[in-house]
Amino acid sequence: MQLLNKRPESLIDVPMHYCPGCGHGIVHRVIAEVMDELDIRKRTIGIAPVGCAVFADVYFNCDMIQGPHGRGPAEATGIKRAKPDTIVFSYQGDGDLASIGMAEIVHAAIRSENITVIFINNAIYGMTGGQQAPTTMPGQKTTTNPAGRDPKLAGYPIRVCEMLATLDGPAYIERVSVHNVANVLKAKRAIKKAFKTQNDGLGFSLVEVVSPCPTGWNLTPLKACEYVDKVMIPYYPLGVYKDITQSKSDISDSKKVLDKESVEK
Repeated sequence: MQLLNKRPESLIDVPMHYCPGCGHGIVHRVIAEVMDELDIRKRTIGIAPVGCAVFADVYFNCDMIQGPHGRGPAEATGIKRAKPDTIVFSYQGDGDLASIGMAEIVHAAIRSENITVIFINNAIYGMTGGQQAPTTMPGQKTTTNPAGRDPKLAGYPIRVCEMLATLDGPAYIERVSVHNVANVLKAKRAIKKAFKTQNDGLGFSLVEVVSPCPTGWNLTPLKACEYVDKVMIPYYPLGVYKDITQSKSDISDSKKVLDKESVEK
């Protein structure tokens, strides 16, 4: 009988650096379990972000690389096109993806690159001190707007799933949460489907994870989970925003890397 708390093979047995109550560790565990269940670890390449999850390459037991802030989708595109048989995922935070990396995520989605993006939304810049992020909600206080975000001055938050779902390219987009057990299980199902979408050659997939940041929000871990439930989810509703995996045919042939002879022809 398999133990429920058995460490996945895709997760290295080392202490994590994350703050108590942070959602990153939960998401790492879920991704590792999915890699094990789909038996894809040995051909998976992950891209660690610049941000709180900068040491993700220390935790995942698969090939990992790091690149400049926000460029994960571009790196993933290059890897996938050069090595089409690999499974490639880009792990990114909201500042990484929705600020400096906005062009990369949008154009990877438009092209329906056959990659998977795991997007952590905690509505704040966690690693650098709790500043306002592109996802910080109206009225939410951060170190750079202690009076709360004012849309008249700072604009409105970016809803990534809603925005990308308007594009023709993406195959699968869903927003989930990890603030309680029931939602962690739903998050795992979504992440598994996103990896399977790539494995089946169906195109671009993204799972947005609404995640607590107790330190950045100046809350206890329990209060941070309540904040996700009562404040964040009403602003960032959970659910599937696009899913055309049942009707979309395999696109992998269209992005095959040409050999020298084919290029010359």
